[in-house]
Amino acid sequence: MSDDLTREQSIKHIASIIKDVKFAMLTTVTDSGHMHARPMTTQQTEYDGDLWFIGGKDTEGVHDMGQRPQVNVSYSNPDDSNYVSLTGTAELVEDRAKLDELWSDFYKTYFEGGKEDPNVQLIKISTHGAELWEGPGKVKALYELAKGAVTGKRGDMGNNETVNL
Repeated sequence: MSDDLTREQSIKHIASIIKDVKFAMLTTVTDSGHMHARPMTTQQTEYDGDLWFIGGKDTEGVHDMGQRPQVNVSYSNPDDSNYVSLTGTAELVEDRAKLDELWSDFYKTYFEGGKEDPNVQLIKISTHGAELWEGPGKVKALYELAKGAVTGKRGDMGNNETVNL
């Protein structure tokens, strides 16, 4: 991505990369100061600079975000050789309309009381930076790896960019 992209253009580009990734890894800092990553289901809303997740109020991750809101969310799409790491600030939100928007029956597996379960917690991540790795795709990557092995020269393995949001 070019340095002269606007914030909106950067967000749209990131959105195009993460839109079909089903799970993200959300990293928090624990009470003991260690980083801990856990899988979270990606919501079916378009990324607009904020990410939304649903978690349990009684979980360590939600506790961590309540104490130390600086987080990282990473997305991996190895089939397309695309990876995104987003930094941001977590906020624990109570918003019935947003919960209605994001809820799917999938969550009944985690919350016996459905949307009414008192343990349901909305998590909003306001992102402020990203690092992206965009690969050439499987076929070209294999070609570039083979070419590099034969010639001893570095192949074209895609782009790596850092973006302030």
